[in-house]
Amino acid sequence: MNGTDGPATATTDARATRSPLGLGLAAVVGSALAFTLSLSVIKWPGIAGSAIAWWRLLGSSLLWWAFILARRARTGRALPTLSDWRVATPAALFFAVNISFFFLALTRTSVAHADFINSMAPLALIPAGYLFFGERPRWRALAWGLLSIAGLTIILTGGSSDGVATIEGDLLVVVGVLGFVGYQLFAKRARGLGVEPFDFMAIVMPVALVAATPIALVTAGDDLWPLSGTAWASIAMLSVLTGMLAHTLLYYAQRSVPIATISVIQTGQPSISTFWAWLLLGEAITLTQGFGMVLATSGVAAVVWFSRRPPAL
Repeated sequence: MNGTDGPATATTDARATRSPLGLGLAAVVGSALAFTLSLSVIKWPGIAGSAIAWWRLLGSSLLWWAFILARRARTGRALPTLSDWRVATPAALFFAVNISFFFLALTRTSVAHADFINSMAPLALIPAGYLFFGERPRWRALAWGLLSIAGLTIILTGGSSDGVATIEGDLLVVVGVLGFVGYQLFAKRARGLGVEPFDFMAIVMPVALVAATPIALVTAGDDLWPLSGTAWASIAMLSVLTGMLAHTLLYYAQRSVPIATISVIQTGQPSISTFWAWLLLGEAITLTQGFGMVLATSGVAAVVWFSRRPPAL
């Protein structure tokens, strides 16, 4: 063997190893940017968020199955199997809870409250990743969660008196967060069992649509139909922005990026979402809340960062 083969081969292997991780990280960032803008789009029409969620699920389901059928006609690729449906359905049920209650909460509280409460999800995802997938964090790192909780408390209590944020809306966000945690865990499980990203999303959207229907009927009332032109525009944007783009990128990233790393990138989402809400919706941000945002973001980032373990040599 040539003496130069070793280093050259090692360099090639290193590049091959980094490439999936680099693409995965780029996918997480793209997903985060899409999600941040979507929160303001949800509030834009001024109707019950659960109505927007239901129609967005319908739009996403139609788009995904149009894509799946076009792909089959072009390439002959098989449709999702019965096994794929069985594996992906639990994730879809949790997703229905997540999207219905989080969208509903956004129309009953401020974007700042909703997204910073949502940003506490890693405090549950990290130990859950250990329990379900053996992703072993450094447990002492969870102490940084106290900083996040302190920051969140300041955000929730230090807002303006404009009436945008409500306790009811904040509690609905908590329900949505629990749905998100379950969705993330079962999505990663489906990925590990070999369900392809496009097939996974094509299953999740219609199953979640069915599961979200009773929630929309109970909570949306007359907002479910008829819809204004603004509501239709919002639904169309969300169907593409998050229904196809953001979730596909996130699901793709889970192949090469640990949940903890995904979470540390996502810690920047609430601050960006709050900026969009200020710019597009005119939601006020107080100086006190700004300080709380720094604490909450720093705390969550520290939790997920210091929970990471170096790869075994």
